[in-house]
Amino acid sequence: MRDFLPADKARRERVLAVIRERYRAHGFDEIETPVVEDYDRLHAGIGGDNEKLAFAVLKRGLDADAIRAAAEAPAGLSDLGLRYDLTVPLARFYASHRADLPSVFRSIQIAPVWRAERPQKGRYRQFVQCDIDIIGDASARAEAELVVASLDTLDALGLEGGSIRINDRRVLDALLDGFGFSADERPGVLITIDKLDKIGPDGVVAELEGRGVTPTAVAAFGAFLRRPQTLEYLPFGAAQIRKALPDGIADELVGHLVGIGDAVAAARGGGDIPLVFDPFLVRGMGYYTGTIFELAHPSVDYSLGGGGRYDGMIGRFLGQQVPAVGFSIGFERIVDLVAAAEDAGTRALVLVHDRDVPVAELVALKTALIADGARVRLEQRTKNLKPMLERASADGYTAFATVAAGATVDGLEFKPLA
Repeated sequence: MRDFLPADKARRERVLAVIRERYRAHGFDEIETPVVEDYDRLHAGIGGDNEKLAFAVLKRGLDADAIRAAAEAPAGLSDLGLRYDLTVPLARFYASHRADLPSVFRSIQIAPVWRAERPQKGRYRQFVQCDIDIIGDASARAEAELVVASLDTLDALGLEGGSIRINDRRVLDALLDGFGFSADERPGVLITIDKLDKIGPDGVVAELEGRGVTPTAVAAFGAFLRRPQTLEYLPFGAAQIRKALPDGIADELVGHLVGIGDAVAAARGGGDIPLVFDPFLVRGMGYYTGTIFELAHPSVDYSLGGGGRYDGMIGRFLGQQVPAVGFSIGFERIVDLVAAAEDAGTRALVLVHDRDVPVAELVALKTALIADGARVRLEQRTKNLKPMLERASADGYTAFATVAAGATVDGLEFKPLA
Protein backbone atom coordinates (compact mmCIF):
# COMPACT_ATOMS: atom_id res chain seq x y z
CA MET A 1 0.00 0.00 0.00
CA ARG A 2 1.57 3.20 -1.18
CA ASP A 3 1.59 6.94 -0.58
CA PHE A 4 1.60 9.29 -3.59
CA LEU A 5 3.35 12.64 -3.73
CA PRO A 6 1.47 15.56 -5.36
CA ALA A 7 3.00 15.11 -8.84
CA ASP A 8 2.23 11.38 -8.82
CA LYS A 9 -1.30 11.95 -7.58
CA ALA A 10 -1.93 14.60 -10.25
CA ARG A 11 -0.68 12.25 -12.94
CA ARG A 12 -2.93 9.44 -11.71
CA GLU A 13 -5.96 11.73 -11.64
CA ARG A 14 -5.29 12.90 -15.22
CA VAL A 15 -5.19 9.31 -16.42
CA LEU A 16 -8.33 8.45 -14.47
CA ALA A 17 -10.11 11.47 -15.98
CA VAL A 18 -9.35 10.23 -19.51
CA ILE A 19 -10.54 6.71 -18.67
CA ARG A 20 -13.77 8.00 -17.13
CA GLU A 21 -14.45 10.33 -20.06
CA ARG A 22 -13.96 7.57 -22.66
CA TYR A 23 -16.04 5.06 -20.75
CA ARG A 24 -18.88 7.57 -20.37
CA ALA A 25 -18.65 8.44 -24.07
CA HIS A 26 -19.41 4.78 -24.82
CA GLY A 27 -22.63 4.89 -22.79
CA PHE A 28 -21.47 3.48 -19.45
CA ASP A 29 -22.65 4.94 -16.12
CA GLU A 30 -20.56 5.08 -12.97
CA ILE A 31 -21.64 3.46 -9.72
CA GLU A 32 -20.03 3.11 -6.29
CA THR A 33 -20.08 0.17 -3.91
CA PRO A 34 -18.76 -0.20 -0.33
CA VAL A 35 -15.16 -1.26 0.24
CA VAL A 36 -16.39 -4.15 2.42
CA GLU A 37 -18.64 -7.06 1.52
CA ASP A 38 -20.02 -9.97 3.54
CA TYR A 39 -17.31 -12.51 4.30
CA ASP A 40 -19.42 -15.39 2.97
CA ARG A 41 -20.01 -13.56 -0.31
CA LEU A 42 -16.29 -12.97 -0.82
CA HIS A 43 -15.60 -16.66 -0.11
CA ALA A 44 -18.40 -18.21 -2.13
CA GLY A 45 -16.03 -20.11 -4.43
CA ILE A 46 -16.34 -17.71 -7.38
CA GLY A 47 -13.22 -15.60 -6.87
CA GLY A 48 -10.59 -18.25 -7.56
CA ASP A 49 -7.25 -17.80 -5.82
CA ASN A 50 -8.14 -14.21 -4.96
CA GLU A 51 -10.39 -15.50 -2.20
CA LYS A 52 -7.27 -16.72 -0.40
CA LEU A 53 -5.85 -13.18 -0.59
CA ALA A 54 -8.87 -11.40 0.86
CA PHE A 55 -8.37 -9.23 3.96
CA ALA A 56 -10.90 -10.21 6.64
CA VAL A 57 -12.49 -7.73 9.06
CA LEU A 58 -12.65 -8.95 12.66
CA LYS A 59 -16.13 -9.16 14.17
CA ARG A 60 -16.91 -6.39 16.60
CA GLY A 61 -17.30 -7.12 20.31
CA LEU A 62 -15.60 -10.52 20.44
CA ASP A 63 -14.58 -11.60 23.92
CA ALA A 64 -11.83 -14.05 24.85
CA ASP A 65 -14.22 -17.01 24.94
CA ALA A 66 -15.50 -16.29 21.42
CA ILE A 67 -11.94 -16.00 20.11
CA ARG A 68 -10.95 -19.33 21.71
CA ALA A 69 -14.08 -20.99 20.33
CA ALA A 70 -13.08 -19.93 16.81
CA ALA A 71 -9.57 -21.40 17.09
CA GLU A 72 -10.46 -24.38 14.91
CA ALA A 73 -12.52 -22.32 12.44
CA PRO A 74 -10.81 -18.93 11.94
CA ALA A 75 -13.49 -17.83 9.46
CA GLY A 76 -15.81 -17.55 12.43
CA LEU A 77 -13.85 -14.53 13.62
CA SER A 78 -14.92 -12.42 10.62
CA ASP A 79 -18.22 -11.40 9.09
CA LEU A 80 -16.88 -8.83 6.59
CA GLY A 81 -13.90 -8.47 4.28
CA LEU A 82 -12.25 -5.92 2.02
CA ARG A 83 -13.23 -6.46 -1.62
CA TYR A 84 -10.53 -8.18 -3.71
CA ASP A 85 -12.11 -7.16 -7.04
CA LEU A 86 -15.05 -5.12 -8.30
CA THR A 87 -16.99 -7.91 -10.02
CA VAL A 88 -18.34 -9.66 -6.93
CA PRO A 89 -19.59 -6.32 -5.50
CA LEU A 90 -21.19 -5.49 -8.86
CA ALA A 91 -23.10 -8.76 -8.90
CA ARG A 92 -24.41 -8.06 -5.40
CA PHE A 93 -25.21 -4.44 -6.40
CA TYR A 94 -27.22 -5.54 -9.44
CA ALA A 95 -29.14 -8.15 -7.47
CA SER A 96 -30.02 -5.46 -4.87
CA HIS A 97 -31.01 -2.68 -7.32
CA ARG A 98 -32.26 -4.49 -10.41
CA ALA A 99 -35.68 -2.81 -10.27
CA ASP A 100 -34.03 0.62 -10.53
CA LEU A 101 -31.73 -0.26 -13.45
CA PRO A 102 -32.31 -0.60 -17.22
CA SER A 103 -32.77 -4.08 -18.69
CA VAL A 104 -29.27 -3.82 -20.18
CA PHE A 105 -27.09 -2.06 -17.63
CA ARG A 106 -23.66 -0.67 -18.58
CA SER A 107 -21.67 0.14 -15.46
CA ILE A 108 -18.38 1.85 -14.65
CA GLN A 109 -16.54 1.11 -11.43
CA ILE A 110 -13.21 2.84 -10.73
CA ALA A 111 -12.03 2.20 -7.20
CA PRO A 112 -9.35 0.60 -5.03
CA VAL A 113 -9.35 -3.10 -4.15
CA TRP A 114 -7.25 -5.02 -1.64
CA ARG A 115 -5.38 -8.33 -1.81
CA ALA A 116 -2.87 -9.76 0.64
CA GLU A 117 -0.23 -10.14 -2.06
CA ARG A 118 3.45 -10.69 -1.42
CA PRO A 119 4.65 -7.16 -2.29
CA GLN A 120 6.87 -6.98 -5.37
CA LYS A 121 7.25 -4.85 -8.49
CA GLY A 122 3.86 -4.50 -10.14
CA ARG A 123 1.99 -6.25 -7.32
CA TYR A 124 0.48 -4.18 -4.55
CA ARG A 125 -1.83 -4.85 -1.64
CA GLN A 126 -3.99 -1.87 -2.55
CA PHE A 127 -4.51 -0.93 -6.19
CA VAL A 128 -7.07 0.71 -8.45
CA GLN A 129 -9.23 -1.23 -10.89
CA CYS A 130 -11.07 0.41 -13.80
CA ASP A 131 -14.00 -1.84 -14.75
CA ILE A 132 -16.73 -1.63 -17.33
CA ASP A 133 -19.45 -4.28 -17.37
CA ILE A 134 -22.60 -5.00 -19.35
CA ILE A 135 -25.35 -6.89 -17.54
CA GLY A 136 -28.42 -8.26 -19.30
CA ASP A 137 -27.06 -8.80 -22.84
CA ALA A 138 -26.15 -12.35 -23.87
CA SER A 139 -25.22 -11.43 -27.45
CA ALA A 140 -21.82 -10.73 -29.03
CA ARG A 141 -22.78 -7.06 -29.05
CA ALA A 142 -21.85 -6.80 -25.38
CA GLU A 143 -18.34 -8.18 -25.93
CA ALA A 144 -17.87 -5.95 -28.97
CA GLU A 145 -18.88 -2.82 -27.02
CA LEU A 146 -16.40 -3.66 -24.26
CA VAL A 147 -13.55 -4.33 -26.69
CA VAL A 148 -14.16 -1.14 -28.68
CA ALA A 149 -14.45 1.00 -25.54
CA SER A 150 -11.25 -0.48 -24.07
CA LEU A 151 -9.22 0.01 -27.25
CA ASP A 152 -10.58 3.55 -27.64
CA THR A 153 -9.54 4.34 -24.06
CA LEU A 154 -6.04 3.00 -24.72
CA ASP A 155 -5.79 5.21 -27.82
CA ALA A 156 -6.99 8.27 -25.88
CA LEU A 157 -4.19 7.69 -23.36
CA GLY A 158 -1.62 7.85 -26.18
CA LEU A 159 -1.08 4.07 -26.25
CA GLU A 160 -2.17 3.37 -29.81
CA GLY A 161 -1.39 -0.04 -31.27
CA GLY A 162 -2.99 -2.13 -28.55
CA SER A 163 -4.58 -5.48 -29.29
CA ILE A 164 -6.74 -7.99 -27.45
CA ARG A 165 -6.15 -11.72 -27.11
CA ILE A 166 -9.49 -13.49 -27.10
CA ASN A 167 -10.74 -16.98 -26.35
CA ASP A 168 -13.84 -18.67 -24.97
CA ARG A 169 -13.95 -20.90 -21.89
CA ARG A 170 -16.41 -23.11 -23.77
CA VAL A 171 -13.75 -23.61 -26.45
CA LEU A 172 -11.27 -24.60 -23.75
CA ASP A 173 -13.79 -27.07 -22.30
CA ALA A 174 -14.37 -28.58 -25.75
CA LEU A 175 -10.61 -28.87 -26.29
CA LEU A 176 -10.06 -30.68 -23.00
CA ASP A 177 -13.04 -32.97 -23.62
CA GLY A 178 -11.73 -33.76 -27.09
CA PHE A 179 -8.28 -34.66 -25.80
CA GLY A 180 -9.82 -36.91 -23.14
CA PHE A 181 -9.28 -35.07 -19.85
CA SER A 182 -11.92 -35.86 -17.24
CA ALA A 183 -14.04 -33.13 -15.63
CA ASP A 184 -12.32 -33.42 -12.26
CA GLU A 185 -8.89 -33.05 -13.93
CA ARG A 186 -9.87 -29.84 -15.71
CA PRO A 187 -9.01 -27.21 -13.03
CA GLY A 188 -5.44 -28.47 -12.62
CA VAL A 189 -4.97 -28.90 -16.36
CA LEU A 190 -6.05 -25.30 -16.96
CA ILE A 191 -3.52 -24.07 -14.39
CA THR A 192 -0.79 -25.83 -16.35
CA ILE A 193 -2.03 -24.68 -19.76
CA ASP A 194 -1.97 -21.10 -18.47
CA LYS A 195 1.83 -21.46 -18.22
CA LEU A 196 2.27 -22.29 -21.92
CA ASP A 197 3.82 -18.90 -22.77
CA LYS A 198 6.39 -19.31 -19.99
CA ILE A 199 7.39 -22.98 -20.10
CA GLY A 200 6.53 -23.98 -23.68
CA PRO A 201 4.89 -27.16 -25.00
CA ASP A 202 7.49 -29.52 -23.52
CA GLY A 203 7.18 -27.91 -20.10
CA VAL A 204 3.39 -28.12 -20.21
CA VAL A 205 3.44 -31.80 -21.17
CA ALA A 206 5.99 -32.59 -18.45
CA GLU A 207 3.93 -30.81 -15.80
CA LEU A 208 0.75 -32.56 -16.90
CA GLU A 209 2.54 -35.91 -16.68
CA GLY A 210 3.67 -34.94 -13.19
CA ARG A 211 0.07 -34.21 -12.22
CA GLY A 212 -0.83 -37.80 -13.00
CA VAL A 213 -3.76 -36.93 -15.25
CA THR A 214 -5.05 -39.23 -18.01
CA PRO A 215 -1.93 -40.33 -19.97
CA THR A 216 -3.71 -40.69 -23.31
CA ALA A 217 -5.13 -37.17 -22.95
CA VAL A 218 -1.66 -35.77 -22.22
CA ALA A 219 -0.27 -37.56 -25.26
CA ALA A 220 -3.06 -36.25 -27.51
CA PHE A 221 -2.60 -32.72 -26.19
CA GLY A 222 1.18 -32.88 -26.63
CA ALA A 223 0.79 -34.08 -30.22
CA PHE A 224 -1.56 -31.17 -30.93
CA LEU A 225 0.87 -28.65 -29.46
CA ARG A 226 3.73 -30.02 -31.57
CA ARG A 227 1.76 -30.42 -34.80
CA PRO A 228 3.37 -28.95 -37.95
CA GLN A 229 1.82 -25.65 -39.01
CA THR A 230 2.09 -23.39 -42.02
CA LEU A 231 3.37 -19.87 -41.43
CA GLU A 232 0.98 -17.82 -43.57
CA TYR A 233 -0.59 -14.77 -41.95
CA LEU A 234 -4.32 -14.98 -41.33
CA PRO A 235 -6.27 -11.97 -40.03
CA PHE A 236 -8.73 -12.49 -37.21
CA GLY A 237 -11.66 -14.49 -38.50
CA ALA A 238 -13.00 -17.97 -39.06
CA ALA A 239 -9.89 -19.19 -40.92
CA GLN A 240 -7.51 -18.04 -38.18
CA ILE A 241 -9.68 -19.56 -35.43
CA ARG A 242 -10.19 -22.87 -37.22
CA LYS A 243 -6.46 -23.17 -37.95
CA ALA A 244 -5.67 -22.84 -34.23
CA LEU A 245 -8.19 -25.49 -33.17
CA PRO A 246 -8.59 -29.24 -33.70
CA ASP A 247 -11.53 -30.51 -35.70
CA GLY A 248 -14.87 -30.81 -34.00
CA ILE A 249 -15.29 -27.43 -32.30
CA ALA A 250 -18.90 -26.27 -32.68
CA ASP A 251 -19.63 -23.75 -35.44
CA GLU A 252 -21.68 -21.76 -32.91
CA LEU A 253 -18.59 -21.05 -30.76
CA VAL A 254 -16.48 -20.03 -33.74
CA GLY A 255 -19.30 -17.88 -35.08
CA HIS A 256 -19.64 -16.06 -31.76
CA LEU A 257 -15.97 -15.03 -31.86
CA VAL A 258 -16.16 -14.09 -35.55
CA GLY A 259 -19.20 -11.91 -34.83
CA ILE A 260 -17.25 -9.99 -32.18
CA GLY A 261 -14.42 -9.45 -34.67
CA ASP A 262 -16.78 -8.20 -37.38
CA ALA A 263 -18.33 -5.66 -35.00
CA VAL A 264 -14.93 -4.42 -33.81
CA ALA A 265 -13.72 -4.07 -37.40
CA ALA A 266 -16.78 -2.01 -38.33
CA ALA A 267 -16.33 0.25 -35.31
CA ARG A 268 -12.62 0.80 -36.01
CA GLY A 269 -13.05 1.62 -39.68
CA GLY A 270 -12.06 -1.70 -41.23
CA GLY A 271 -8.52 -2.84 -41.87
CA ASP A 272 -6.75 -5.26 -39.55
CA ILE A 273 -8.88 -6.25 -36.57
CA PRO A 274 -6.90 -5.71 -33.33
CA LEU A 275 -7.94 -9.15 -32.05
CA VAL A 276 -5.79 -12.28 -31.80
CA PHE A 277 -7.40 -15.65 -31.17
CA ASP A 278 -5.50 -17.65 -28.54
CA PRO A 279 -7.01 -21.09 -27.88
CA PHE A 280 -4.91 -21.46 -24.71
CA LEU A 281 -5.80 -18.15 -23.09
CA VAL A 282 -7.22 -19.23 -19.70
CA ARG A 283 -7.72 -16.27 -17.30
CA GLY A 284 -7.60 -17.44 -13.72
CA MET A 285 -10.97 -16.38 -12.34
CA GLY A 286 -13.27 -19.31 -11.71
CA TYR A 287 -16.44 -17.41 -12.57
CA TYR A 288 -15.81 -17.01 -16.34
CA THR A 289 -18.31 -18.95 -18.45
CA GLY A 290 -17.71 -17.75 -22.04
CA THR A 291 -15.61 -15.19 -23.89
CA ILE A 292 -12.38 -14.12 -22.17
CA PHE A 293 -9.96 -11.31 -23.07
CA GLU A 294 -6.50 -9.95 -22.31
CA LEU A 295 -5.32 -6.49 -23.36
CA ALA A 296 -1.81 -6.30 -24.85
CA HIS A 297 0.45 -3.48 -26.03
CA PRO A 298 3.69 -3.84 -28.05
CA SER A 299 5.64 -1.67 -25.58
CA VAL A 300 5.40 -4.27 -22.78
CA ASP A 301 5.45 -8.06 -22.49
CA TYR A 302 2.66 -8.30 -19.92
CA SER A 303 -1.09 -7.76 -20.17
CA LEU A 304 -2.63 -4.36 -19.42
CA GLY A 305 -6.07 -5.65 -18.56
CA GLY A 306 -8.60 -8.32 -19.26
CA GLY A 307 -11.97 -9.74 -18.48
CA GLY A 308 -14.67 -12.04 -19.73
CA ARG A 309 -18.22 -13.30 -19.53
CA TYR A 310 -19.54 -14.48 -16.17
CA ASP A 311 -23.14 -15.46 -16.82
CA GLY A 312 -23.45 -17.62 -13.70
CA MET A 313 -22.45 -15.17 -10.98
CA ILE A 314 -25.45 -12.87 -10.57
CA GLY A 315 -27.78 -15.84 -10.37
CA ARG A 316 -26.15 -16.82 -7.08
CA PHE A 317 -27.48 -13.61 -5.53
CA LEU A 318 -30.69 -13.12 -7.52
CA GLY A 319 -32.00 -16.67 -7.85
CA GLN A 320 -32.27 -16.44 -11.64
CA GLN A 321 -29.60 -16.33 -14.32
CA VAL A 322 -28.60 -12.97 -15.81
CA PRO A 323 -25.95 -12.66 -18.58
CA ALA A 324 -22.97 -10.47 -17.71
CA VAL A 325 -19.58 -9.63 -19.21
CA GLY A 326 -16.86 -7.22 -18.10
CA PHE A 327 -13.47 -5.75 -18.95
CA SER A 328 -10.94 -4.26 -16.53
CA ILE A 329 -8.02 -2.00 -17.40
CA GLY A 330 -4.99 -2.54 -15.17
CA PHE A 331 -4.65 1.04 -13.98
CA GLU A 332 -1.40 0.60 -12.04
CA ARG A 333 0.28 -0.76 -15.17
CA ILE A 334 -1.29 1.73 -17.54
CA VAL A 335 -0.38 4.82 -15.51
CA ASP A 336 3.33 4.01 -15.67
CA LEU A 337 3.19 3.99 -19.49
CA VAL A 338 1.32 7.24 -20.00
CA ALA A 339 3.46 10.30 -20.68
CA ALA A 340 3.47 12.70 -17.73
CA ALA A 341 2.22 15.97 -19.17
CA GLU A 342 0.33 18.85 -17.57
CA ASP A 343 -3.19 19.41 -18.84
CA ALA A 344 -3.04 21.31 -22.11
CA GLY A 345 -3.97 24.96 -21.80
CA THR A 346 -3.82 25.07 -18.00
CA ARG A 347 -1.58 27.77 -16.47
CA ALA A 348 0.01 26.70 -13.20
CA LEU A 349 1.58 29.73 -11.52
CA VAL A 350 3.64 30.43 -8.40
CA LEU A 351 3.53 33.85 -6.74
CA VAL A 352 6.76 34.40 -4.79
CA HIS A 353 6.06 37.22 -2.36
CA ASP A 354 8.04 39.31 0.07
CA ARG A 355 7.35 38.95 3.78
CA ASP A 356 5.83 42.44 4.03
CA VAL A 357 3.16 42.01 1.32
CA PRO A 358 -0.25 42.30 3.01
CA VAL A 359 -2.22 39.06 3.13
CA ALA A 360 -5.26 40.79 1.65
CA GLU A 361 -3.26 41.80 -1.47
CA LEU A 362 -1.86 38.28 -1.90
CA VAL A 363 -5.28 36.61 -1.63
CA ALA A 364 -6.79 39.17 -4.03
CA LEU A 365 -4.05 38.56 -6.63
CA LYS A 366 -4.42 34.81 -6.28
CA THR A 367 -8.21 34.96 -6.59
CA ALA A 368 -8.04 37.14 -9.71
CA LEU A 369 -5.64 34.71 -11.44
CA ILE A 370 -7.78 31.72 -10.47
CA ALA A 371 -10.84 33.46 -11.91
CA ASP A 372 -8.88 33.79 -15.16
CA GLY A 373 -8.42 30.00 -15.30
CA ALA A 374 -5.02 29.56 -13.66
CA ARG A 375 -3.85 27.27 -10.89
CA VAL A 376 -1.99 29.36 -8.30
CA ARG A 377 0.31 28.70 -5.36
CA LEU A 378 1.61 31.32 -2.90
CA GLU A 379 5.23 30.99 -1.69
CA GLN A 380 7.12 33.35 0.62
CA ARG A 381 10.52 34.35 -0.77
CA THR A 382 13.49 32.47 0.69
CA LYS A 383 17.18 33.31 0.61
CA ASN A 384 17.78 30.65 -2.03
CA LEU A 385 14.88 30.44 -4.49
CA LYS A 386 16.24 27.56 -6.53
CA PRO A 387 15.07 24.63 -4.33
CA MET A 388 11.61 26.18 -3.98
CA LEU A 389 11.21 26.68 -7.72
CA GLU A 390 12.50 23.19 -8.51
CA ARG A 391 9.94 21.72 -6.13
CA ALA A 392 7.17 23.78 -7.73
CA SER A 393 8.24 22.60 -11.18
CA ALA A 394 8.18 18.98 -10.01
CA ASP A 395 4.64 19.56 -8.74
CA GLY A 396 3.52 20.65 -12.21
CA TYR A 397 3.78 24.45 -11.98
CA THR A 398 5.01 26.13 -15.14
CA ALA A 399 5.77 29.79 -14.34
CA PHE A 400 6.43 32.16 -11.44
CA ALA A 401 6.34 35.87 -10.67
CA THR A 402 7.72 37.87 -7.76
CA VAL A 403 5.24 39.98 -5.83
CA ALA A 404 5.97 43.14 -3.88
CA ALA A 405 3.56 45.25 -1.88
CA GLY A 406 1.11 47.12 -4.09
CA ALA A 407 1.51 44.72 -7.06
CA THR A 408 -1.35 44.33 -9.53
CA VAL A 409 -2.28 41.42 -11.79
CA ASP A 410 -1.43 43.41 -14.91
CA GLY A 411 1.95 44.32 -13.47
CA LEU A 412 3.09 40.74 -12.71
CA GLU A 413 5.93 39.45 -14.88
CA PHE A 414 5.85 35.67 -15.18
CA LYS A 415 8.96 33.64 -16.02
CA PRO A 416 9.00 29.96 -17.01
CA LEU A 417 10.06 27.47 -14.38
CA ALA A 418 11.67 25.09 -16.86
